[in-house]
Amino acid sequence: MGRKDYSFLPEITDEDVFLLDRVSEWFTMSEEKHITRFSAFLDERQCELCRRLAASRGFGRYLLWGGYEGAERNMLGVFAPYDEMAAESFPLKGVTFSYREADRLTHRDFLGALMSLELTRDSIGDIIVGSGRTMVFLRDTVEQDVLYSVEKIGRVGVSAEEGFRLSDIPKAEFKEITGFAASLRADCVLAIALGTSREKAARLIRSAGIAVDHIIKNSPDTKLSAGSSFSVRGYGKFLLKSIDGVSKKDRIHITVCKFV
Repeated sequence: MGRKDYSFLPEITDEDVFLLDRVSEWFTMSEEKHITRFSAFLDERQCELCRRLAASRGFGRYLLWGGYEGAERNMLGVFAPYDEMAAESFPLKGVTFSYREADRLTHRDFLGALMSLELTRDSIGDIIVGSGRTMVFLRDTVEQDVLYSVEKIGRVGVSAEEGFRLSDIPKAEFKEITGFAASLRADCVLAIALGTSREKAARLIRSAGIAVDHIIKNSPDTKLSAGSSFSVRGYGKFLLKSIDGVSKKDRIHITVCKFV
């Protein structure tokens, strides 16, 4: 396949085309040869591209799973017709690191330590940093290396054990922002989210881009809809939670969630 086959996906890169070609081939293998395949970990943008490709093909026998509900980095499972689509089938493991609560470690600290083992980034899923306890999701093929090789994160001594507790995964926290927008254009919605003018929001989108459902856009007139996620680097992540009605002056009342 070539780039023209993905004309329904805007602004894709050569790397995207490579991924989409491979996933498209897996769809065909599932349908024609009854073969189940699993990808490495994909980021949020790659996951969205896979969803859109599946929708364009009318293919429904797939799951995106990262070890828990709401994971940002997920593996793609493309299932054969007679295989059960189950989270337990995915070749991933959770590892929990324990250390003193007084030791303040960051996502970057853990990622750096794992990459120093010469792991590829796509073998590492979400890293959930807590107080004295951090969970990391990994491809099952690298789990043992991590369990037996990582004794320090930076200068902090840690102990690693297989598995994780769902109760240790924090629920997403957010604050709600409401306002009246002239339309559902990206600049109008972003202006409400950031508490700034539409003109400043438009300039920000043109210069930095806005990720709408994890796809980068540089046009302020990009349309959003209820349920759309959006973000601008350095300004946080948002969700257009709901469209709550129209005022007498035809302005749209919206509710936006900012994740904190």
